[in-house]
Amino acid sequence: MINRCAVWLSFLLLAVPAFSAQRVSVRPRPIIDTGDQETIREIIEMERQAKEASLHRDFDFSQRALAEDYVAITPLGQVTTKQDTVSARKSGQLRYEAINVTDMVVRIYGDTAVVTARADVKGHQLGEDFSGPYRYTRVWVRRTGHWQAVSYQATVTQ
Repeated sequence: MINRCAVWLSFLLLAVPAFSAQRVSVRPRPIIDTGDQETIREIIEMERQAKEASLHRDFDFSQRALAEDYVAITPLGQVTTKQDTVSARKSGQLRYEAINVTDMVVRIYGDTAVVTARADVKGHQLGEDFSGPYRYTRVWVRRTGHWQAVSYQATVTQ
């Protein structure tokens, strides 16, 4: 019994500093080069334009900014294409009244950018209210000097 207590006590004495060190370890922030900073600004501008296009049902933006092989996954798990998105904007079946984007993070990988963000949305689709908080991921790829969205996925949050 005493040996077991001694083993557990020595384990705790060895383990606690190791776990504590994990919590207080500091990782240096990566240095972002000037080219990446400019790319991040470009992507933030594309995200701003995407938001405005959603609010104003601007299907021309979708035609320009979505890649031909674009695929989106809705919060209900439905897969939609570029053509589906353009059609929904043209028909007015999808209407946004407000979109407030926060917590945006842009990560650059060469000619690819991954955006994650939170969006508090107010809107209707086919008369159904879909207002609420969401998290989303959008992937942008630079092709022939222009950014195009190739993927989007949204999830309802609390």
